[in-house]
Amino acid sequence: MNEVLNNILTRRSVRKYKPDMIEDDVLERIIKAGTYAATGMGQQSPIIIAVTNKDVRDRLSQMNAQIMGVDSDPFYGAPVVLIVLADKSRATHVYDGSLVMANLMLAAHSEGVGSCWIHRAKEEFESEEGKKMLKDLGISGDYEGIGHCVLGYADGEPREAAPRKQDYVYYIR
Repeated sequence: MNEVLNNILTRRSVRKYKPDMIEDDVLERIIKAGTYAATGMGQQSPIIIAVTNKDVRDRLSQMNAQIMGVDSDPFYGAPVVLIVLADKSRATHVYDGSLVMANLMLAAHSEGVGSCWIHRAKEEFESEEGKKMLKDLGISGDYEGIGHCVLGYADGEPREAAPRKQDYVYYIR
């Protein structure tokens, strides 16, 4: 099996991370892969905010937990959060951002880094606190939060893939 297909078939979401930070060069390669995701008409509507600062990461976790209605860390202890947002003025922004998320997760897996897509970025960045965070970063425009790609080294073995459902594919030949 070729390397790309193997990567796709073996990637799993990680829900428990070691506290070790990802090396800068590894993180840069993962992020670069995200920037090469297909986008509608090549318009590149998404942006990625790479958070390695523990205080900011913890604040994002608290915001996300509040929206989720829990006290636990919805980022499962991952030390890195890549926030994907996309320009709402593009009709394909949600799809574009979703492809960025997929590229990030697959690139992370290929680098031996665990990942998980965490939702509620939309609600976070529609809040006043989220809007202020973007403004403080110098990000202007009307962006929708697509997801958080949390990254880190897995603390434990990945689980087995669930069996694929019987009616997943219909062929018209």
